[in-house]
Amino acid sequence: MRFSLALVDRGLMPDRLIRAGIRRLLQERLDEQRAIWGEGPGPRETAMERWLQSLRGGAIAPVPEKANEQHYEVPPAFFQAALGPHLKYSSCLYPDPAVSPKDAPPLEEAEAAMLALTCERAQLDDGQDVLEMGCGWGSLTLWMGAHYPNSRIVAVSNSAPQRAFIEGQAAERGLTNITVLTRDMNQLTGDPAFPSSGFDRAVSVEMFEHMSNWEALLTRVHGWLKDGGLFFAHVFAHRSYAYRFEVQDESDWMSQHFFSGGIMPSRDQFQRVQCPLEAVDQWDVDGRHYSLTAEAWLGNLDMHRKEVEASLKALYGAETRLWVRRWRVFFLSCAELFGVADGKEWLVSHNLLRRRPGSATALESPSRSNA
Repeated sequence: MRFSLALVDRGLMPDRLIRAGIRRLLQERLDEQRAIWGEGPGPRETAMERWLQSLRGGAIAPVPEKANEQHYEVPPAFFQAALGPHLKYSSCLYPDPAVSPKDAPPLEEAEAAMLALTCERAQLDDGQDVLEMGCGWGSLTLWMGAHYPNSRIVAVSNSAPQRAFIEGQAAERGLTNITVLTRDMNQLTGDPAFPSSGFDRAVSVEMFEHMSNWEALLTRVHGWLKDGGLFFAHVFAHRSYAYRFEVQDESDWMSQHFFSGGIMPSRDQFQRVQCPLEAVDQWDVDGRHYSLTAEAWLGNLDMHRKEVEASLKALYGAETRLWVRRWRVFFLSCAELFGVADGKEWLVSHNLLRRRPGSATALESPSRSNA
């Protein structure tokens, strides 16, 4: 394994062999999780409770500085080259997820389709107060600001460069209904600059995978919402299992370089976690949508290789070309992961939760049934 990774780092292994190696590692991951979680509803219930217990009591975000280092303080010019024009750094939505990457419609259309679906499922309407947690490079923030001009959007990011970028984009587009805060999710409650109550909606797209103590964070979300307010979360997930990204040996390449401290949640984790919010609905999004998204990112990176290298030079210095190769492998890994079993193994989970009218802020025993 060490020899293979060295060849990858040196750019001496073709994509077809890299993909084959990724698929082998994914099968090993499934075999490992199957042994941990067992088969059938009984063993899974026991394993799920162990998993949820392991998340309780610790920090909400265990290593927020790693997420910044590995993703969110990478120069925006890199993402402008690799992503679509909306800079949506998360799964997009295609008309037909079974289409081949070369026949897929433009990434811009897939970005817009998922942004629109997110707003629909979050039940956004003009004139609302909306909190976005983990706003990335502003794809949803700016979309909401433009499509709901009478709404007030408060977006929270752990990254100062992201805040500066979004504020610049909002100014260019004449959007005056957006406020962006740079905050660590561990310390957001009690921040005098944060309007910590009275939101009609809270939304989060691919942030909870960087969080550990979901119960504590969802209890805070409950307190930030008005009675009857809704929380919508988009997460990538496994259909049955959940696990941490931990570096145990050299095969844990993703954990080491791109997802330190992260978790792979189970698709039903929002319905299972103890919090005062009530589960309303849950939707599965075929993982092939994410696979096509990652293939499009890979294609953009290759097409704009010179711009990519120039954008990363200040960050990586003499290791710039090494890190361009690693970003390629990251996109390849995402494409292969979400393509397993025709997108039915790893997928995207959309979840809608509600603060019940008259419910207390303290932790309650929530309903587990979907409406």
